[in-house]
Amino acid sequence: MLPISILGASGRMGRNLIEAVVNDAQTQLHSATVRSSSSMLDVDAGELAGTGKLGIALQTQAEVELEQCAVIIDFTLPEAVAANLEWAITHNTPIVIGTTGLNAQQLATLHAAAKHIPIVFAANYSVGVNLLIKLSQQAAKIMGDTADIEIIETHHRHKIDAPSGTALALGEGIAKTLHRDLAKDAVYGREGHTGERPQQQIGFATVRGGDVVGDHTVLFAELGERIELTHKASSRMTFAKGAVRAAKWLINKPAGLYSMMDVLSLNDL
Repeated sequence: MLPISILGASGRMGRNLIEAVVNDAQTQLHSATVRSSSSMLDVDAGELAGTGKLGIALQTQAEVELEQCAVIIDFTLPEAVAANLEWAITHNTPIVIGTTGLNAQQLATLHAAAKHIPIVFAANYSVGVNLLIKLSQQAAKIMGDTADIEIIETHHRHKIDAPSGTALALGEGIAKTLHRDLAKDAVYGREGHTGERPQQQIGFATVRGGDVVGDHTVLFAELGERIELTHKASSRMTFAKGAVRAAKWLINKPAGLYSMMDVLSLNDL
């Protein structure tokens, strides 16, 4: 059984990750961490996640011994990524990172860390979303030079970054396919007298409300017809299961930065 440590275990995704690890026949929970100021310290991880008592209390990272841990899974906050990567490097432990909203400096730290340990980093660990990215790239090859491309995403009211990491990953995949620079061609919302839409634009629209787990649509609009590719997530468990799948795949991989496209072999299609 593969021992996995969960960082940020008290959050919504952390609880789903604990459940996914416990319910996977090939993995087991090694440890689960929270911040030193958390009111959840010393709470049983299984009771927190609703899987039944596991005898594993929530700890701070400083209290965790990683020697018997095979993989770390980190779905925390952007400002914690650098310290979490340093912790993983110190213990020579592979890490799966699902934190979104990283800035340029944090991304640079991630790339530097990948020279020392194997890392899977993805904006979204859903199998369906990664297939959506691939399908969007294939559609872009055929329609991208003439269609207007728009990406619409909807999430719950508590999400703190916009557009979502998944929406940006969709845009980056399309831009790469079309040999465009997303930094120049992206438009994040429109207001007022905007003038006629340039064809090369890749538009993003963000909706926030209620408890929506995550909806993403990529629109390729031609004159007279359009293609809409949509993925809707109804449970965070799909992301947790994908992260566990990535953790299992990462074992014995050489140092480097990998994506869910690598995990799912979608780059070979």
